[in-house]
Amino acid sequence: MTGAGSRLRRIAAAQRPSEPRLDSWVPSRLNRLPSPRVLDFAPLVGATMILPRYHIGASAIPGAGKGVFIDDPVPRGTVLIAPDAIPRTWSFEEVNALPNASELLPATVRWFENRYTISDDWPDECFVNHSFVPTGLWHLGFIFASAPLPAGTEITVDYRHLLAPGQEEDFRDAQSGKRIVGYNWNESLRMSSQALLELLA
Repeated sequence: MTGAGSRLRRIAAAQRPSEPRLDSWVPSRLNRLPSPRVLDFAPLVGATMILPRYHIGASAIPGAGKGVFIDDPVPRGTVLIAPDAIPRTWSFEEVNALPNASELLPATVRWFENRYTISDDWPDECFVNHSFVPTGLWHLGFIFASAPLPAGTEITVDYRHLLAPGQEEDFRDAQSGKRIVGYNWNESLRMSSQALLELLA
């Protein structure tokens, strides 16, 4: 999430030296990053978006590689991840017009309306995986705890909120086998707003 996102896979130029190559992993939208870089800003080093204490570990989702796990219990409605150090947003048309758009699109996350963020650094929130029954609620770039979450819970979100309208992931939901297709903006905002109101009720 990038912002997430991450969204999130197949990284070449931005690999951490200590990390294995991710192109052998089933991708997480929040960890597909572009290569080569063609963005017009430098990544901000040291920025973190994950608020609770956490660690990166093997995901419980089949084929998902690594995931983000909280180290302490959190109440329902707690902000788990918040936007930080985002230098600009892009329209979907601007992303598509870039010379390596096919590589950038997987690392592109919708923030609001037709505005998207692109992550070409390596934030830990890139390991947030998809679920149709997520532990986190994505709303305008924030991820809220969708229930009281015990320590050791993996943070997941529904990627349909992160994708462009009608955009389909190149992998399917691990539990159901169903396609993951982006909501339109009004649908995403209505659903996440209603869910957030219920969380805070």
